Amino acid sequence: MWNKGSLNINGMECTYWVKHYEEPSEEYGIDGGRISKLEIRVNGKTTCSYERGWETEPEDETSQLAFAAMMQKFN
Repeated sequence: MWNKGSLNINGMECTYWVKHYEEPSEEYGIDGGRISKLEIRVNGKTTCSYERGWETEPEDETSQLAFAAMMQKFN
């Protein structure tokens, strides 16, 4: 259920940790999906954080692209 890894987006290192389930959750998942926890760091700085609710939404382009990749792969 936990995955971690890294992506290179626009020449920047994006690391991620994601907790996802086999079935979607309307109550806890992002947009009612399978991801219940997600953290994305760009060059070591947390730029996206979700733990059954938004703590930090992705605002810059790199974070948004990394978030989109996580949604496509895990949600």
